[in-house]
Formats: sequence, C-alpha cells, structure tokens
Amino acid sequence: MWKQSENIVHRLFSRQINRAPPDTHINKTRQLYENIVPSFTVYDVECPEQLWRCFTNDGQYLICFSRNLHDVLIYRPCWLSYCTTADSVDELPSKAKKFESYFTLLHRISLATGQTEVLCKDFFLSTENNVYGIFAASTIQDINPAAALGAVGTVPSIEKTTFFLVRLADGVVTDQRVFRDDYIHLAHNAGVFLHDDLLAILSVRFQFIHILQVRDGGLFLDVRTIGNFCCEDDELLLNSQSQEVLTGGSQILWGLKQRLLSFIMQGIQDEDVNPAMRAQRLQRFYYHFQHYLDLVMWKVQFLDRQHLLIKFGSVDGLLQRNSDAPHQTAFLAVYNLETTKMLAFYQNSAEEMLQLVEHYCDYFRMALPVPTYMNFISSYGNNIFAREQLQKQKTVWITSKITSFSQVIKRTLSSLPFNCQSQSPSAYFDQYLFHYDEKFISAIDRHKPCMEHPIKFISRRRPNTLKFKINPGLEIGANDGHTKWVAFLFHPIFPFVISVQQSLLQATIVNFHFRR
Repeated sequence: MWKQSENIVHRLFSRQINRAPPDTHINKTRQLYENIVPSFTVYDVECPEQLWRCFTNDGQYLICFSRNLHDVLIYRPCWLSYCTTADSVDELPSKAKKFESYFTLLHRISLATGQTEVLCKDFFLSTENNVYGIFAASTIQDINPAAALGAVGTVPSIEKTTFFLVRLADGVVTDQRVFRDDYIHLAHNAGVFLHDDLLAILSVRFQFIHILQVRDGGLFLDVRTIGNFCCEDDELLLNSQSQEVLTGGSQILWGLKQRLLSFIMQGIQDEDVNPAMRAQRLQRFYYHFQHYLDLVMWKVQFLDRQHLLIKFGSVDGLLQRNSDAPHQTAFLAVYNLETTKMLAFYQNSAEEMLQLVEHYCDYFRMALPVPTYMNFISSYGNNIFAREQLQKQKTVWITSKITSFSQVIKRTLSSLPFNCQSQSPSAYFDQYLFHYDEKFISAIDRHKPCMEHPIKFISRRRPNTLKFKINPGLEIGANDGHTKWVAFLFHPIFPFVISVQQSLLQATIVNFHFRR
C-alpha cells in the first residue's frame, strides 16, 4: 500500500525497504519529487538591480549580470531560515521578501572593461565538473564593415569578441580568448558548443570552426581550426605547390567545402542504380553545383569528440530570426574530425533525417558521454509523452491547408543543431512525473508569455491530480494592457524556482517559489 501512498513519510519508508529494479534506482528516487514541490510563493522579492541568467548544473551557484552588463555576479544559495512560534506558524518574517535572505554574493567580477564593450546576458557555459564558467563580451556590431579577405560580404562585423574562462569558486579569470573583426552568434549559446573539455566556436563572418580545449588548469588551448584547411598540414602542403598550379585560372575548392562536394559526388557514383539514373542524378548535381558552392555554415555542434553536426544554408538565411528557420532550405552534414571526411549529408526536408531525430533525439541533443543529470531531460527520443506531443503537433501541421509534409519536417528539424546547455535538468520538467502546458513553461531556456492564471503541474501517475502551480505574476495581478514576459530559473536539485516577470516600461517583478 505504501507504494501508492501520497504521504511523504510512507514513500520515504518505501524507498528504504523496497529495492528498485536494476538500473532504475535514480528513476525511483526522482519519483519523490511528486511530494516535494515548490508550492509556496513569495511575491515581489526585493532584489538588486541585475539581470538573471541561470543556476549552474550542480546548483551551487546562481549566475547574474549587472544592469550595465559590465560585471558578472556569482551568488551562493543560502536559503531562508527563521524561527517561529505556535501563534505565527503561518506567517513569514519580513526578511522573506529580501534577496539577501536566500543568496550570498561570492564574487563581483568586472569583465567588460572597454567603453563600448558589454557582456552577453544570454550567454553562459559551465564545464562538466562545474569548476569553470565561460562568459562572453563583445563590442557594438558594424552593419556595413569594410571588405576583408575571406569574409562573407553580407555579415556584419564585431570589432572585438572576448571569451572569458572564470573559476567559479574564487572568481579568478584564468584565461581569455579574443576574436577581432568577426561575428559569432552568442545569444543562447547558439554559436558556441561545449562538449566535455572541447569548445567549438563558429566564426560566421569568416566561416571557420575554432576547436579549443579547456584545460584543467584553466587555460584555452588551440586544437584545430576548420575551414579553408581541415588537416594541420594542409596549409603547408598547399604553400609548397608552385604558384602556377594554385593560380592556373580555375577556382580552388578549399578545405571543408571540397570535402562536402566530394562526398556528394562520390555518393552519386557509389549508388546502386542503373547508368541512366546515375547520369540523371549527376546532371542534377552539376545543375545545383553553384548552389552547393555558395553554401555557408549556419550552426555547429558536437555529436561526440570525433564528430560534428554542421548546418549549411544560403547566405541570405545566415542572419534570419529563429522563427524563419522552418521556412528556410538548409542542409545537415556530419563531419569526422579525425579523418576529415564527411559522413552524411541531408536536406532539412529529408524523411530519413526526421526518423533519425525522432528515434535517437538524445544523441543529437547531448554529446556522448552524457553527464548523469542530462539523462533525465525529457525528449521525444526517451519519453513517450513528449513523443505523443510531437505527433499531435505534426498532425496539426499536416491538417493545415498551408503546410506541406516537407514543411512539417523542416519545422521538426529546425532546432538542429541544438543549442548547448539550453535545457534545465530540473525534475519538475520530467514528463514522466508531471504534465504542464509547454506554451507557458518548458525546460528550454527562453522567455515565455506571462498569463494571468497560474501554471499547473499535473501528476502523470495520478491524472487530473494537481501537484502544484506557479503564478509568475503578482498575487493580485492587474492587466495594464502591456505584454508581459516571464523567465523561469529552476534550481536543478531543490524545489526552488525564480520567476522574473518583465513588461514594457514597468519594473521587473521577481517571485520566489519554494517548498515551505
């Protein structure tokens, strides 16, 4: 009977005396989160003037930025503690509405020191052991930069982009790396991917992939730069050739682009089809040859230490908004760092690629080996409820008169490659435990529209049973006519949530939601 009990004491006893099936002990432990929920809210907490980023994956630090985006603020959670009497057991002390009662400032680090340099408030990466944090600062972008050798002409230029490696325990900047007159997508870690100790940075303007290693001692170490050259000795080999060969009147295909076109060509030659069909496909390849030649890299991520997933597309779509991605024609390629060969190439409307992502989503979402906490982030590759939601969404798109099946595939694949560390590992987003409306709250690091009604978390094990709800607005919300947006910061371990509500020309409202 205790297994089905909702009483937390019964469930704790059950966890002690009942052994979980093999390889399911963590799942069994996580079920306790059904009883330990952030069901109490302190509204309009008095907080410093700052911008909120996230908790680190181990929950030891809260990362924020100063309002002028010059300083990084690192806090340690200390939680609220107070004494009470029998007469005031339901009342919280006045200090419960003060930020300092929950967090202690460990370090205030000034990183953006230039007059026009500011930190990117949407960029932060932490190493797998949570010892180091990576921050980024940049200057104002130049929309019409001067022409530069090898640069994509329509891409703006940022005079200086700096990546800082900070040891979180003592706030020491151990190393930094500067990219000049370049353009890198920093918002939501879109242009940077960290896997284990390898950091991939995509130079959009010059079309290079810079591979760096984050050393245990706190240093950035250059590993390889992929673009015009794929191997370390490619430049030396080409420079050793005679000038007549290099400038013989024909265009040379450099590095990554040569690997891509060779892979497409070789794939047509190796297909087991009749000669007439092969000739037809070769003719189509030659017809689209210039289109392939004009492809540029949009995004990149690690699949593991040896393989990269690279998204190619036209120059026109390079700086498009994310909302336009499902309507753009793009290509996904798998590149091997060791052999410098292309292993796969798909258009973003390919059904085969859709099936791969649907069945093996976790292999795309997180590079192997996987940190333990990442194993339990729900996706349609590991969660039947997330898969059902995807199928319902696809059905809606298919039945729409303005959407073709190829557009449905593009919509589903539009998030590839995935942004690094963009999902919260909190157990309250586990769709095996809770059901919630993803239009208003989700594990993905994005602002959501703020609704007047609370967001409900329903039990999966006991349908229609409300476990808790989060109201991101004021306790007595007033509709002032302005669109409100809210960001949620879930602690990865404890039942503690920060909701930050923002509205045009209105003060920021911060609420703390926790288990009392």
